[in-house]
Amino acid sequence: MLTVFVGILIFLFLIDEIAKIIQMLEKIAKSANMNMMYLQTILKIIGIAYIAEFGAQIAKDAGQAAIASKIELAGKVLILVLAIPILTAVIEMVLSLLPN
Repeated sequence: MLTVFVGILIFLFLIDEIAKIIQMLEKIAKSANMNMMYLQTILKIIGIAYIAEFGAQIAKDAGQAAIASKIELAGKVLILVLAIPILTAVIEMVLSLLPN
C-alpha cells in the first residue's frame, strides 16, 4: 500500500508538468498541421506504457512476478491495438510515395 500511495503522490506533484508537456505537444502538432487523432493516440499509448510499468513494479514489489509479467503483456497488447491506425497511416503514406 505504501508503494501505491507514494506513486500516486509523486504523480500528483507532476500533474502540472505533464499538462505543460501535453500543451506543448498539441501546439507543435497544430503548427505542423498534424491530425490530432494521431497525437491523442500517441498520448494514450504513452499513458498505457506508464500505467502498465507502474502496475508491474507494484506486483514485483509484492513478490508477484508472474502477475507483473501478465500486466506487462496486457500493456503491450493494448499499445499494439492502439497503434494500428498509426501503422496503417504510415504504410499508406509509404505506398503512396512508391512509384507504380
